[in-house]
Amino acid sequence: QVQLVESGGGSVQAGGSLRLSCVASGYGYNDYAMAWFRHAPGKEREGVTYIYGYGATMYADSVKGRFTVSRDNAKNTLYLQMNSLKPEDTAMYYCAAKKGRDWTLSTMREAFIDYWGEGTQVTVSS
Repeated sequence: QVQLVESGGGSVQAGGSLRLSCVASGYGYNDYAMAWFRHAPGKEREGVTYIYGYGATMYADSVKGRFTVSRDNAKNTLYLQMNSLKPEDTAMYYCAAKKGRDWTLSTMREAFIDYWGEGTQVTVSS
């Protein structure tokens, strides 16, 4: 049974930091590219950051320089370090897995995600 379990969300003031974790089980984690998506009320779910199976990363412009994604393949765990948080970062954050170790511009979309976590809420107050 495939599971992606996120943790680390919470409420912080603007300028604060949070670290999200996502523990994966039930599939070959090392053979999957991983990502963090977020869904804010009234908006479409969007990709925040992508990490290849071998560690290369890509970020949405809105989080570049503030968020850092990493993965520990030995622990089947994905991380998202979020610094200098802004109220507009408020959203439900989802861990996502795509079969294959690479991302391409065409596959960085919800339709290509094989597994989703249930999400963890991040709320940033001004």
